[in-house]
Amino acid sequence: MAATDEVAYVEHPLLAPSFIERRLYQIQLAGTARDGHTLVCLPTGLGKTTVSLLVTAERLSEVGGKSLLLAPTKPLVQQHADFYREALSIPDDDIVVFTGDVRPDDRAALWEDAQIVIATPQVVENDLVGGRVSLEGVTHLTFDECHRGTGDYAYVYIAERYHQDAENALVTGMSASPGGDKEDILTVCENLGLVDVTVMTEDDADVAEYTYDTEVEWERISLPEEILTIRDALNEVITDRLSKLKSLGVTRATSPDISQKQLNGIRAELQKMINADNGDGYKGMSVHAEVMKLRRAVELVETQSVESVRRYFERQRNAARSSGASKASQRLVAEPKVREAMRLAESYDELHPKFSKTRILLAETLGLGGGERVIVFTESRDTAEALTEFLSQSFDAQRFVGQGDKEGSDGMTQKEQQETLDAFRGGEFEVLVSTSVAEEGLDVPEVDLVLFYEPVPTAIRSIQRKGRTGRQTEGRVVVLMAEDTRDEAYFWISRRKESQMEDELKKLKGVAEEVEDELDDSQQRLDAFEGSTESGPTAREKRMQPGLTEFSVSDGDDATADSATDDADDDEATAAEDDTDGSDGIVATADSGDDEEVVEIVADQRELDSTIARDLSTREGVRTRLETLAVGDYVLSDRVAVERKSVSDFLDTLTGGDRSLFEQVADMSRHYSRPIVVIEGDRLYEERNVHPNAIRGALSSLAVDFGVSVLRTEDEKDTADLLEVIATREQVSAERSVRVHGEKSAKTLDEQQEYVVSSIADIGPVSARALLEHFGSVEAVMIASKEELLEVHGVGEVTADRIREVVGSDY
Repeated sequence: MAATDEVAYVEHPLLAPSFIERRLYQIQLAGTARDGHTLVCLPTGLGKTTVSLLVTAERLSEVGGKSLLLAPTKPLVQQHADFYREALSIPDDDIVVFTGDVRPDDRAALWEDAQIVIATPQVVENDLVGGRVSLEGVTHLTFDECHRGTGDYAYVYIAERYHQDAENALVTGMSASPGGDKEDILTVCENLGLVDVTVMTEDDADVAEYTYDTEVEWERISLPEEILTIRDALNEVITDRLSKLKSLGVTRATSPDISQKQLNGIRAELQKMINADNGDGYKGMSVHAEVMKLRRAVELVETQSVESVRRYFERQRNAARSSGASKASQRLVAEPKVREAMRLAESYDELHPKFSKTRILLAETLGLGGGERVIVFTESRDTAEALTEFLSQSFDAQRFVGQGDKEGSDGMTQKEQQETLDAFRGGEFEVLVSTSVAEEGLDVPEVDLVLFYEPVPTAIRSIQRKGRTGRQTEGRVVVLMAEDTRDEAYFWISRRKESQMEDELKKLKGVAEEVEDELDDSQQRLDAFEGSTESGPTAREKRMQPGLTEFSVSDGDDATADSATDDADDDEATAAEDDTDGSDGIVATADSGDDEEVVEIVADQRELDSTIARDLSTREGVRTRLETLAVGDYVLSDRVAVERKSVSDFLDTLTGGDRSLFEQVADMSRHYSRPIVVIEGDRLYEERNVHPNAIRGALSSLAVDFGVSVLRTEDEKDTADLLEVIATREQVSAERSVRVHGEKSAKTLDEQQEYVVSSIADIGPVSARALLEHFGSVEAVMIASKEELLEVHGVGEVTADRIREVVGSDY
C-alpha cells in the first residue's frame, strides 16, 4: 500500500478520520443514493458497504433519526457491525446488532436508544409483526444483497412497512448481481420501492483501476466405467418409470435425460387428471416422485461423488422403513436395478475423478504457484465433508457449511463460522471447502484460486463466487465439468445467464433514465405506499456532481491504494431466526395508541411461516403480538383460540402421518370456551385418496367430541380476514379482552408408554397400542423376539425386523 501521505481519505463529521479511502466511484454512488430510493449495482469486492455507510453518515448528519441495515445472515450482520464501529465516530454502544440470539424484550429496549441497527431481516420482520419496534423514525434503510427481495422473503414485507410507516424514508438497495434479466431487476426495484438505478461496471474507468482480470477455465472430467455403470442402472429404471407415465398419456418422452421443464409439464398433466377425479393421476404422481428421486441419485453419482450417492441411498432406505412412507420411496429401494446400483456404490473404493483433479489444481496453486489461499465451492454438504477429509491428507483444509443440522451431518454454529473465517483470513489454514454459505458478500479474503466443484446454473451465484478472487491481484477461477452429464447443461445455462446479466447491467447503465421512467410508471402504487415526506430531489436532478460537496478529501491527493474496507455482502446459510421468548414486554407500534377500536391478535411466532400475521400487522385498526403459544395458533379474546390447518396438514392426520391435531384440540378446548379449527384451502375431499366418510368422521369428532367450531377458508388472505372479523366481534362488539392462558396437558402414563413404543422404527401409534395390548408393558415389547412380535395383529416381517434392528443393534 502507498504511504499514508499519498492516500486521499473521505472527511465527514461522523466518519473516523483517515479511515475511508477516497474512491471517486463510491462517492458518486453515495451522492446518487443520498438523493432518492436507489438500487446500487457494483461488482463484488469494490465496496458496496462503504457506499451505504457514506449515505448513512450523511443522512444521520442532515436529517437525524435512526439507520437500519439489513443483511441476510448472522455472520454478515456481525461483519457489517464491526466495520461500522471502526469507520464511524459514533459510540460503539449506539450501533447495535439484532439477530435471533438477542432476546425479543432486549431488542425492544435496544431499539429505542440505538442510532444504527444492523440486523437479519427475519428478526426485524418478527419484531414488526409482534409490535416491538416501529420504523417511523428510521431515516435510512439499506437492503444488503437486495436481489433477495422477491416472493415472500422478509425484505419485501419490511420495505412495505417502511414506506408505509416512516416519516422521512430513504432506501438503498445493494447488490453485485440484482437479477438475471431486466424483468428480475425491475421486480426487485418494485418490491423494495426503489425508483433510481445507478450502475458501475468493471468497464468504468474509475472502477477498472481497482479490478483485475478473472479468467474462467473449464476442466472437463471423464467418468470411469464403474460410475457409468451405476448411472446406467439408474437410468434404466428412469426409462421404465417414464414409460409408465407415457402409458397414462402425460408424456411422449422416455429418455432419462428428460428436462426439468418437461417433468414439470408431466406433473401439471397429472394434476389435471386428479382434478378430474381420475384415480390414475394419483398413481402417476407417485411414479413421478420416483423419477425425481432417481434423477437426484444420477446427478449425485455423475457430478458429486459415489460417497454422496451412498449417503443418499441410505436416507432413502430409512425413509422407506418409516411409518407412513410413500409408495415411491418403498418401490425405489425394492427395485432390483436400484439395489444393484446401491451394491455397486457400496463396493466402489474411489470417490470421484473430480477429487483427484481438485488435489492436482491445489498443488499447482499452493505448491508450484506459491499461492496462499484457495476456496473450493460445492453444492452438496455431503461432498463438502468428503472433500475436506480427502484434501486434508495433502493440505491444511477446513469445511465451511451452514448452521442447520442435516441427517448424518452437523452444521456449524455462528461462532464456529466466524472462527473459521478469522482463521482463514489469518492464514492459519490454506483451503476453505465451502457450500453456498460463502458465495455472496461475506468478507472472505481475496484468494489465489476459486474452484467450482460443479458449474452453477444461476447467474447470481456464479458472479458472487467469482467475486471472491481478483480483488487486489489477478485471480484464477476453475470450474470442473463432468463430461456428458448435467454439468454440461448447467455450464451452458450459467454462461447464457451471466451474459444476459452483464448485458442487462450495461443496458441499465446506458439507459438509466429510461429504466427509472419505467419504474416510475410501474410503481404508481408507491404514491400511497411511500411516506408522505419526500426524501429530497431526485437523483436525476443532482447527477452532475453527486455527493462531492458533502464528502471532502483529506491527507493527500487523488492517489489510490488498496482499500481497507473491502465489500462485505452476504452468505446463504440462512437459518430461520429464533424468537423463543413469550413475555409481554411490548413496544407499541406507531398506530397502537389507546383507540378502543384497535383490536389485538396474538399469533404464535411459529405461524410466521405463513403470511397471515404479516398481513394483519399492516391493517389499520389491528395490532399484532407474537408469543410462543402453548395452545392454539391465534388468540382472539379470553375465550377464543384458533388452530389453523391447511387441507394437506388436516389430511395428514387421517393417513397415519401426524396424529397431533386431536391432542392439540383437546388442550385448546380445556383452556378456551370457544375453540375454533380453521381448515384452509380447497379440495378437501379430492386432494388425497382418502374416503370422504373418513374426512367427515374427523370433522364430526372435532365438533361433537371436542365441542370445536370448524370453519373453512379459501387461502391465507381469507383466513386473515376471518381472524380480523372474529377479533373485532369479540373485542369491540362483545367488549371482551385478549388473554393468553393454558398450557399443554401432561401425557397420561398410557400416552407416554404409547409414545415410547411408537417411536421405535417410526411404527406409529396404532401398532404401538396393539403391541402394548399384546405384551402388557414397554419392557416386554423391547425384549420380544421376532417370532413373538409376528403374533401381534398388524405387525409383519418388515416391522418386526426393523423393531429388532433398532432395539438389538449396538449403538
